[in-house]
Amino acid sequence: MFSPQELREQCARRLLESVERASHLTAFIGLDGFVDEIMHLVDVRHNAESFERIPSIAQLAERLAGAAGQSTNIEAVVQRVKLGGNGPIMANALCRFGVDVTYLGALGYPTLHPIFSEFAARADVHSIAPPGLTDAYEFEDGKVMIGKTAQLGEITWENIQLRFGRKKFADNFFSSDLVAFVNWTMIPFMSDIWEAVQSELCPMDKVKRRKIFFDLADPEKRTHEDLRRALKLIEGFRLYFDVILGLNEKEAWEVGAVLGFGGETRTRGALAQLTRDIRQSVGVDTLIVHPVSYALAVTGADCAIVDGPYIAKPLITTGAGDHFNAGFCLGKVLGFDDEMSVLVGVTTSGYYVRNAQSPRMTDLADMLRHWPSLDS
Repeated sequence: MFSPQELREQCARRLLESVERASHLTAFIGLDGFVDEIMHLVDVRHNAESFERIPSIAQLAERLAGAAGQSTNIEAVVQRVKLGGNGPIMANALCRFGVDVTYLGALGYPTLHPIFSEFAARADVHSIAPPGLTDAYEFEDGKVMIGKTAQLGEITWENIQLRFGRKKFADNFFSSDLVAFVNWTMIPFMSDIWEAVQSELCPMDKVKRRKIFFDLADPEKRTHEDLRRALKLIEGFRLYFDVILGLNEKEAWEVGAVLGFGGETRTRGALAQLTRDIRQSVGVDTLIVHPVSYALAVTGADCAIVDGPYIAKPLITTGAGDHFNAGFCLGKVLGFDDEMSVLVGVTTSGYYVRNAQSPRMTDLADMLRHWPSLDS
């Protein structure tokens, strides 16, 4: 049993020892894609260049509630425009680790959207649909993301076969060390795609077991029936893969409620028990849950809980969870246990929100050895 400092040193050492190995790993990721505009909302404007932003979601809610029955005007200031979507952000982070990534998703069709050109230089990128658009309003205590997602209706099994190719899909699906399907919530035909893959392709798979990762991406707007179907399909991949399901804290409580778990208590202990309950009910190999300041994973009976390098005022929060997912999956495909994989995940996310860019493995090792204090 290592102390937190000892665990970080062991993790840093193993990451540095694994840099060459990571460059030989392969990942097949999909299926979404977004153009993200990261914005702050103006609370008080002092002049053309200077303003104070609305600091919290609660204060935005108060302002909106105060406008009920009347009207209001809220100014948004664009901070940056970047590639978005759970898949591209996760895949881009894996590229920075040196992993050989093939990406399939909604990055522009018939031509690639320019925002993804740098990503396309790092990964083998294939697009079958136009990207969605996201207005991401960031606050000190979280973010509100308004998505325009009609384009994602073009992500279908038919279009995957027509615009990418059934054989190319199968080749990547069967050969990659890591497969990841993310953003189920915003892709209306994702469950149908999973069902087709299981019925048409999976029975052909005779190769060694590998890792497959799923991220639901805030299922609140989907019906309970849809969610139960998706979870059942995710469980079905366990015949062929070691299945990892990732949730943030909000998603965990929502999934738990649909499955009949959870309650009013929102403690670490309650979340750990909820994680065990969901994993057992859904039937995945590993369930990970990542709140803002820590994360936890359950594979067997034990629950690995690791504190992250929390920062009160991050440079960016959109994509933090996707970076956690990339870090955790890197740890798992490198053979790390849950505790060390969670540590890689929270360090990846922590580096990203501080620097607004994805880390290399050497950056992770450096951060682990120079762990930031709570106020740094």
